[in-house]
Amino acid sequence: MNSFDEFKIKKQLKNAIDDLGFDKPTPIQQASYSTILSGADFVGIAQTGTGKTIAFLLPILQDLKYSEQQHPRVLILAPTRELVIQIVEEIEKLTPYITVRVVGVFGGSSNIKGQKRAVAEGVDIVVGTPRRLYDLALSNFLRLHSIKKLVIDEVDIMLDFGYKTQLKNIFEYLPKKRQNILFSATMTTYVSDLINDFLVQPIRKTISISGTPLKTISQEVYVVPNFNTKVNLLNHLLAEKETHHKVLIFVARKSFADRLAVELDFGDETSVIHAGKEQNHRLKSIEHFETGESRILIATDVIARGIDIEKISTVISFDTPFYPENYIHRIGRTGRAEQKGRSILFYSEKENELKLDIERLMNYSIPVCEIPEGVEISTALIPEEMDKPIDPFEETDDVEFKPRGAFHEKSAKNSKVNSKEKSYRRKLKKKYKKPQKRGDKIQNLKKKGRK
Repeated sequence: MNSFDEFKIKKQLKNAIDDLGFDKPTPIQQASYSTILSGADFVGIAQTGTGKTIAFLLPILQDLKYSEQQHPRVLILAPTRELVIQIVEEIEKLTPYITVRVVGVFGGSSNIKGQKRAVAEGVDIVVGTPRRLYDLALSNFLRLHSIKKLVIDEVDIMLDFGYKTQLKNIFEYLPKKRQNILFSATMTTYVSDLINDFLVQPIRKTISISGTPLKTISQEVYVVPNFNTKVNLLNHLLAEKETHHKVLIFVARKSFADRLAVELDFGDETSVIHAGKEQNHRLKSIEHFETGESRILIATDVIARGIDIEKISTVISFDTPFYPENYIHRIGRTGRAEQKGRSILFYSEKENELKLDIERLMNYSIPVCEIPEGVEISTALIPEEMDKPIDPFEETDDVEFKPRGAFHEKSAKNSKVNSKEKSYRRKLKKKYKKPQKRGDKIQNLKKKGRK
């Protein structure tokens, strides 16, 4: 299938595709359309940035018929609120000529009432994060008994986020007879277990080897000793604004993101986004980055799958990711739609093994670059680098405990050994098993009788 005309899709959907300027389907879109349309369970493994969202939306919308029923027929699960919003927007772009009711549900301190109202008005497709969707199902605001198709997007990162329990809970609300559609950038053991447990003879389509980055992305790596030196190197690289005109920087922690935003020399050009930020702040940060108001966006891996922004020139991994698959997701933000992209990885000696895991996954050795002259090599460490994590399995020498001045022996009543009972009445009650609780019904009646 070299064009969307060969998909034989309905006219309204084809008009929307033409309006979006899509000429040729990507390999994953070609491989998935007929299979999903047939109703069989499907597993698609493809690199980030190859059009997986359109790959499952096209056959679903082609098969979805007009209905006025209140409860949803299609459920799409995504790991982050940004990805939920992105999928809802893609559905809206594909359905200007089709009557389809879609609602996105995700966590937030003040948005659940609005989501409940939207669901109550009737919906065809629900897109949501597992926790919020389970909350709505548990409170009976969202009925899932009419679901015909279940899509789990970015299933590998969803399992990395610890959503397996929520997924199992959601599955209990779904009808057993349904079509299951899974999409992922990598095939991990967790994904394989989920496929074996919940899918029925699925058809698998692997467009790329798991962990293979796009060929349009050039990669390089720097050996950098600590946080402050990484900042110095980053300031040096980002000074080349023509080369790095749209830069996405990934860090390991929320505190690193906030600290890095302060330390960079490009304050007005920098936005920050992580799970600790309010939803409005996160949306505005992405909007500013997308429109070019911010040249630099600092983010944590929590949104590595939720950003679909065109023409990102450079992805910089300020910290080496703990899971090598996350590196693939990070760099997949650039080099999209056959455009050239650039990936830069910083790693310290402590992160060397993590870097080797990434190279093993890709079966590729990332070229090492020397730190340019003029970049200061700092010896100062930030508090997070000085704190040594406690290893619960580390063997320690037994040291005799010597109580200090404030230490005293426990009283008998606070020790594990019961104190000697002095009351004759208590001894009798213990011996004859008489109730001692004041709330006991019989004892209370006896007391009333004595009065």
